[in-house]
Amino acid sequence: MAVTTTPLSNPVGANIVTDTASNATAENDVRSGATTVYLVDVDNTANAAETYTKLYDSASPTVGTTAPDFIFKVTASTRKVFVLDMSGVAFTTGLSFATVTAAGTAGTSSPSSSVIVRILTS
Repeated sequence: MAVTTTPLSNPVGANIVTDTASNATAENDVRSGATTVYLVDVDNTANAAETYTKLYDSASPTVGTTAPDFIFKVTASTRKVFVLDMSGVAFTTGLSFATVTAAGTAGTSSPSSSVIVRILTS
């Protein structure tokens, strides 16, 4: 499995969830139960096309059917960091995510190359 969670010591007191090969297969319940998301870092430098990283407040979403709570568009060959809010955004059920090549709920195709996703949570 390409997903890891790294605990951080104070003063941050948070975790970094890292997936070195995010694709259309959802990484389910990477932070079980209630969690707060502060930042999403998407590295799409290996792809010649834009990608969309979708975050779900769900323990096991169905990519292409379950409506994502957030969609982050990253243009081709770039890396982008999204700060959600200084106070973070609460996820109540669990945090799951996937990366696809189409916006909206319906996209289900994986990027052609690896997309690295890092999510700062508490």
